[in-house]
Amino acid sequence: MARRINRAIEKLTLQQPIYYTGDHISHHLNYEAGIKDSNTWADYINIGMEHGVLDGNGLDAYMRGLKKGGPTGSGHTTPTVIAELPAPGNSRANIMANAWQITQLLARGIHGLVLCHAENAESVQAFVECVRYPIHKSGVGKGLLKGRRGSAGQYSAAPIWGISPADYVEVADPWPLNPNGELLLGVKIENQTALANVESTLAVPGISFAEWGPGDMSMSFGYTEIPDPLPPALLTARQRVFDACRANNIHFLEHASPDTVVDKIEEGITIISAADEEGEKTASIGRAHLDTSPN
Repeated sequence: MARRINRAIEKLTLQQPIYYTGDHISHHLNYEAGIKDSNTWADYINIGMEHGVLDGNGLDAYMRGLKKGGPTGSGHTTPTVIAELPAPGNSRANIMANAWQITQLLARGIHGLVLCHAENAESVQAFVECVRYPIHKSGVGKGLLKGRRGSAGQYSAAPIWGISPADYVEVADPWPLNPNGELLLGVKIENQTALANVESTLAVPGISFAEWGPGDMSMSFGYTEIPDPLPPALLTARQRVFDACRANNIHFLEHASPDTVVDKIEEGITIISAADEEGEKTASIGRAHLDTSPN
């Protein structure tokens, strides 16, 4: 039986790596696709809305399809779903002007959000505040202002989670800032401005994980594609983000393949992108390495 609503959080609390699937550019968001994906092999589904279509109607139908096709083999009402925000994290003002995206997406019943191009602490603070209901106080006055999420979205999100609206309000809060929270918030440190501020950015309460965004980071250093092998400047950038994650007890996200997943786990990487055609095989090898069940 499921211990939590959010499968990804459940596994992270058990100190097990998690694996995600989902396209960063496009995703077929409809009711039928939700039914099909309701028993995915992955620990969570990434919805790419930074470069993909900001499709609220499609996401709404998809989440309802996930619910209809559930419960999952692990006993969860739906798989965990995390969406990438279109709005970049380059200023508090920009986050506040685009807070409607956060409100709309959370009301569809998703389980987390990723802020891309998280360039400074002020942007990330605004991001966390816009996710939270004002009833939640942990971290307020210690790097955060009170939450800004308004009432009403709980009535559409709660049925997807399989709980009452009142219970949804209690648990729709970032984990691990709130140990009982069921929302995962991530940030991408993916350009040189973000890299310069990474230590203060990742110290903001409420963030669960971060990644170094090798594609965008490579471009910020003048490359049109990710160079292979990575040059020293990019290796240093990756290590700096990794070290900042460890310093703030934040999970680090990175891609792995069947050939690299065991080394990634041994290095301490706990959120693994396995979104290509070898994703399921990658997860299977990683789980076997630690003798963990896919359910």
